[in-house]
Amino acid sequence: MFKLMSMLALCTSLGTLPPDQQQPTLQSQVASQPVPMAIYVTGAGMPQPAAAATGLADPTSGRALTVDTPLRIASNTKTFVAATVLRLHEQNRIDLDAAIGPLLDPTLARLLKEDGFKPDVITVRQLLSHSAGLYDHGGDPRFIAAVMNDPSHVWTPRELVQLSMTYADPQAAPGVEFRYSDTGYILLGDIIERLTQQPLATVVRQSLRFDALGLKSTWWEVVEQQPKGAQARARQFLDERDATDVHASFDLFGGGGLLMSTRDLATFMAALFEDRVFDRKETLQIMLQQGPHRGAEGYRIGMIVKQVAGREIYFHSGFWGTVVYYDPASKTAVAGMTPRRTAFRSNVTPLVESVLGLQQPGSDCTEG
Repeated sequence: MFKLMSMLALCTSLGTLPPDQQQPTLQSQVASQPVPMAIYVTGAGMPQPAAAATGLADPTSGRALTVDTPLRIASNTKTFVAATVLRLHEQNRIDLDAAIGPLLDPTLARLLKEDGFKPDVITVRQLLSHSAGLYDHGGDPRFIAAVMNDPSHVWTPRELVQLSMTYADPQAAPGVEFRYSDTGYILLGDIIERLTQQPLATVVRQSLRFDALGLKSTWWEVVEQQPKGAQARARQFLDERDATDVHASFDLFGGGGLLMSTRDLATFMAALFEDRVFDRKETLQIMLQQGPHRGAEGYRIGMIVKQVAGREIYFHSGFWGTVVYYDPASKTAVAGMTPRRTAFRSNVTPLVESVLGLQQPGSDCTEG
């Protein structure tokens, strides 16, 4: 019976079930998982949100993981940074096709030039879409090793950008091809701060209407205070190593930086697609428009794209084990989180996708 229920969940969107079956079905699916995780489902296509969690947020104290437990969401932050740039674009404060050279801290612009980049040619839009030709320092094994070998080190944006320049030269000419890069979003964080003369955390919070959306378990680590009433963040693990106390500065300046609960992440994604973040509908169209560079079919502006049965599903994930999807066809947002990074691809992503009815390899789902 349970196998049949699992197969049904993998082949049928949660939103197509009767409302009185949605919550029990999700709870059953999550409770069966051998790893801690939280799932939250919301959106205009859901009569009411569905939520479930299992396992521990803190194995030492025995504190349970819930959908309101914040975790480091790492690269999920990129969607928020991209949306903030687009809000500034709505206000005519930034031109997406402007060269980044005059917008950057001169020290960062000089680092780029010294490594062969052309900041007078690279545009804001190219940073947003990862088509500026920058190397991804965050994905380099040498960086992860350096972070874990000295977890208390306080990194600066300049140090991180310098690492990218040290690790590799330009990967492609600006605007030619998709090359995912944390470094590019650090540059965007700097541009936002210089343009607004405010901390990145403040601009993101205000521009994206965090308070109006009721994001009560969301804050920028180190820079902002934990909101009153928010739970303590979960302990997060890299393989079997507790990496909770690795200093946040290694991933703080735009490529990552936000602490957020599963509920808040899904709530924001639904709001973004359902016209509660941007002032104009055209802004979301800009965010989702496919660029002219190679690889643009898979990544737009702060958003990964999955093609399923002739429709596009939008999502983003984060290094530690977080992901959020939005399906425009069903108007459903689903976020999933685990404090155990090793369980992300094997457990969390398949379950999140099953909630949307996306076929999984080996699930034996067939059309019709």
